[in-house]
Amino acid sequence: MDPTKIVLADDHTVVRSGIRTLLENENDLEIVGEAANGEEAIQVVRELKPDLLIIDIRMPIMNGLDATKVLSEDAENRTKALILSMHDDEDYILQAVESGASGYLLKDTSKEEFIKAIHTVREGGKYFSGDISKVLVNQYLNLKKDSAPKNHSGHHGFDITKREKQILAMIADGMGNKEIADNLGKSIRTIETHRFNIMKKLKVNNVVELLKKVEDEPGLKAFISN
Repeated sequence: MDPTKIVLADDHTVVRSGIRTLLENENDLEIVGEAANGEEAIQVVRELKPDLLIIDIRMPIMNGLDATKVLSEDAENRTKALILSMHDDEDYILQAVESGASGYLLKDTSKEEFIKAIHTVREGGKYFSGDISKVLVNQYLNLKKDSAPKNHSGHHGFDITKREKQILAMIADGMGNKEIADNLGKSIRTIETHRFNIMKKLKVNNVVELLKKVEDEPGLKAFISN
């Protein structure tokens, strides 16, 4: 079988370089292209027609979920997408599945699992790491209990994930990044990323504006209090 042709999409050059280094010694894998955002990823995939797109979620211009969805809806596209993300947020995982991704891995995964996931997806299977699989199973069981599926792209009109809602409530309570990170058992960088996403979604530029928006909008205040 010919080597599996792969395109890497991540806005951090050092991350793409690290993945390339990790995979370049595998004889049956070949990195044929790179992209720094979702739009570039779509362009490179359509041009090079790789077997696999390994793509991050959070990227400028167009995120990885939107890019994956565009490619999955393209009748001429044969490239499978494997999400590689730092986010273990339930909503991101479910959105990845709904966008047409064939797999979802966290960035702290082992090389062995990474290679296994690539081979599984290349051969037409689906691959979700252990913790991710639990989320999907739990969601499936919840949907069986509730005949009215929930909208995972947002809640009560706010395009905010469950994890972001939790963090927003903590910010509103006056907690800083380190305190939130310690409370949730996450890294400060992860909390900073969520915080950035929250401010972008609510169209505010800083924490002062964010807190004011929570106070000024009763619906938003009630939303994060529930």
